[in-house]
Amino acid sequence: MNTPNLWASTYTHILQNHQDPSDIKFWLDILQWNRAERVGPGKVKILLSAPNSFYANFINTKFKSDIENSISQILGESCDVFIEVKTDQRTTPFVEEIINNPTQLNSLINENTFNFSPLSPPSSIDITPAQVEISAPKVGFITQGKGGIEDTIDPALIFANYIVGPSNQFAYANACLTAEKPAVQFNPLFIYGPPAVGKTHLLHAIGNHIKAKNPHIRSYFVSAEKFVNEFIESIQHKSPGAFRAKYRENVDLLLIDDVQFIVGKDRSEEEFIHTFNTLHSLRKMIVLTSDKAPKDIDGLEERIRTRFEMGLVADIRPPEIETRIAILKAKAESDDMYLPDDVATFLGTYVKDTVRNLHGALVKLHQFASLTGSEITLELAKQVLQQSIPEEGQEYTVEMILNAVCKHYNIKMKDLKGISRAKNFSLPRQISMYLIRRYTRLGFREIGLVFGKDHSTAIHAAQKIEQEVDSNVDLKRHIDSICEQL
Repeated sequence: MNTPNLWASTYTHILQNHQDPSDIKFWLDILQWNRAERVGPGKVKILLSAPNSFYANFINTKFKSDIENSISQILGESCDVFIEVKTDQRTTPFVEEIINNPTQLNSLINENTFNFSPLSPPSSIDITPAQVEISAPKVGFITQGKGGIEDTIDPALIFANYIVGPSNQFAYANACLTAEKPAVQFNPLFIYGPPAVGKTHLLHAIGNHIKAKNPHIRSYFVSAEKFVNEFIESIQHKSPGAFRAKYRENVDLLLIDDVQFIVGKDRSEEEFIHTFNTLHSLRKMIVLTSDKAPKDIDGLEERIRTRFEMGLVADIRPPEIETRIAILKAKAESDDMYLPDDVATFLGTYVKDTVRNLHGALVKLHQFASLTGSEITLELAKQVLQQSIPEEGQEYTVEMILNAVCKHYNIKMKDLKGISRAKNFSLPRQISMYLIRRYTRLGFREIGLVFGKDHSTAIHAAQKIEQEVDSNVDLKRHIDSICEQL
């Protein structure tokens, strides 16, 4: 029993049975087998190691029960899992500090307390300044700067003013790790989520943090649309060499936003692949964002998808109410605006979909108060933002529930109502049946008809979710997020 083979079997068992393997795989990979001990008849104690207390606490909270259940099923015995913290990890102070107190990041940046293992400096690249200057004038999109490219990173978007909550904690933590040791632990970092949830902010924060500690690093932030347009322009000017020199020879840190825009543009896809391969082989850091996970991007070539997934994939979900309120308060403070707690709670409760809409609602309220000379109160907020307030007694409809599920899981309605038994479709379908049963007056027969199924399928789905929702933390998190949308 006291063998890492048990951990290997447990690892495989969890991934095969977890509703979202990509969500748990990263955390399992962090853990290391320590030992197993028998503590009584039919009872074993398993000790695993995590690199620091942040990881240990997070895994204990979210995934410990998955690990214990899998080991118990494999051994046929009761199991208690304990996660120890290694003491030899250099990144521990940095990671714990930024997670527990993000506002201290600026002071940490100004201290030379971390060994960054920086990316290769410009002197290591086999290209002369003369070559850059000769090629640059041929294409208008290159602005001369360090290494012949413009600095497009927004200095205002830093880790210290990024509001962290359960919806973005995973992506935030790994963005910080990327900023501390770029291209060391994983490459690329792929961050995905719906529009206006903070993906672009993290891209700029990574660039700003790396630049602060490594002034020689040549970083470049670009949207995928601009990447494509620059490539097209280089073809029109018959100067593809300048484009390739810019992205393959003059960049140490490449930050590409909305990379899904490249899909379907054959020559741009080809150019992107070659750029990716070149930078990755030179251990240059690549960070990408998208509105969907690589596996869910329609029309994405397999050879590109595998490159997106060869590093770390992290998601950002719409912020939960506590995070929304914190975002509003931080925005009000930065704009020197008085925002009473009851107004912040009101806005955070009813403006749910994106951070951008939160900011928009706050700006609208502030502008109205300024123009009318009114004080910002709860009554004024209700008056100004009445279109955002749901009507009293409004009932959920089947369409509302289905749309909320599709939006949460980033799937199409035809797939939600389809016949595929793939987990990424079957689980949302079962959750939909459960929520329709819970929030509408439809019977199981009518629910089954919505999906082209019989009543027994609807009964099974509703009962299955109802039985698991209290014990499965991840399932409850998904359902709470969907209900929050409603």
